[in-house]
Amino acid sequence: MLSYRHAFHAGNHADVLKHLVLMLCIEHMNSKDKPYTLVDTHAGAGFYALDAEQAKRTGEYVEGIGRLWGRKDLPPPLVAYVALVRALNGSATLRRYPGSPRIAASLIRDTAQVRDTLRLCELHSTDFALLRRQFKDAGRRISVEQADGFEVLKAALPPPSRRGLVLIDPSYEIKSDYMKVVVAVKDALKRFATGTYLVWHPMLPTIEANQLPEKLKKAGASHWLHATLSVRAPATKGHGMHGSGMFVINPPWTLAAALEECLPFLAAALALDERAGWSVDQFEQGTKKD
Repeated sequence: MLSYRHAFHAGNHADVLKHLVLMLCIEHMNSKDKPYTLVDTHAGAGFYALDAEQAKRTGEYVEGIGRLWGRKDLPPPLVAYVALVRALNGSATLRRYPGSPRIAASLIRDTAQVRDTLRLCELHSTDFALLRRQFKDAGRRISVEQADGFEVLKAALPPPSRRGLVLIDPSYEIKSDYMKVVVAVKDALKRFATGTYLVWHPMLPTIEANQLPEKLKKAGASHWLHATLSVRAPATKGHGMHGSGMFVINPPWTLAAALEECLPFLAAALALDERAGWSVDQFEQGTKKD
């Protein structure tokens, strides 16, 4: 089943959280003069036109990146995040939104001293074609594959550099995605225990969505961070997403402080009702911090 298209949801509150965390983790990886590999298991189309029919039909970006676009009081990490989006637009008008591939490509290094690599996986034929077109002149440091990202991980880990960052971001369009994420994380930790793994997940009124964070906590990692951002009360009818979370295994030591600075601001700025909120939960070697 491959009907999901992220173009309908680009730039929403979930993208804000996901891409903020991705940016912060890449910046930390860049603090060392050693190359690394970044694997994006469900890359999507790469960037999205917010004035196209898909984005205009839902208008989700208006309540996400749209609420941050003109703010002058953003915390420093959010200033850097919005700057990444602004670089794609080239003007004061918000028309385009970068997906995780564009954000990663703009931040990984390609110098005489350090050359990081980016491996992008996308199975949807239309999105893969769009993604490949964007990076057709990127050279060997960025590869684009029409493949199941869960399967690619088995061959990609451990990376030659022994430094790696993995973003796992399926659509969760079908229930089996939840179990695939857990299986993939457990297998990845066996292959490459020191890698940093970023798992995005939706907050929905379903059993599978509610159980996923707890299953990830038991996946075998000795150090993890779980951050959530909700913008409204959970739905009492249907399966509407009221928020999302980022589960980070082997997180940068700087990540918790940055999120504790940004998430209260985001919860207030993106709130759709009085039930908006945030959380940061950590675990390391038997020590749990809330």
